[in-house]
Amino acid sequence: MKLHELKAVPGARKTRKRRGRGQASGQGKTGGRGMNGQNSRSGGGTRPGFEGGQMPLYRRIPKRGFTNIWAKEYEILNVDDLNRFEAGTVVTPEMLKELKMVKQVKDGIKILGDGELEKNLTVQAHKFSKTAIEKIEAAGGKAEVI
Repeated sequence: MKLHELKAVPGARKTRKRRGRGQASGQGKTGGRGMNGQNSRSGGGTRPGFEGGQMPLYRRIPKRGFTNIWAKEYEILNVDDLNRFEAGTVVTPEMLKELKMVKQVKDGIKILGDGELEKNLTVQAHKFSKTAIEKIEAAGGKAEVI
């Protein structure tokens, strides 16, 4: 069997209904919308979430908390992720993005102290945890806050 010989299973592909193409088509005149009323009109129907005037579900459920719009969002990286660099390297946020270790440098990069570091590196980031600084300096490296 070759790619050009492949065919869909019978019944897998349905043709769409062509509405409003005369009485003989079976979908003529009203086009399957019935006689009168809100849903028979163009643009008719209600908005999403409308429950006929009853208090909608999204308004009945209690709300909690809030989102701080000024909160800073840091991209997180652990100390053991830095082992891929060679000893003596200056690790910058641009380098981390280039190597796809972080997707994007949001409000900055924060280095956390999970794992062990075996190489002496100079790490430049926006924030460090206390354990991360200890582990970087214990390996003979330097933690520089940008």
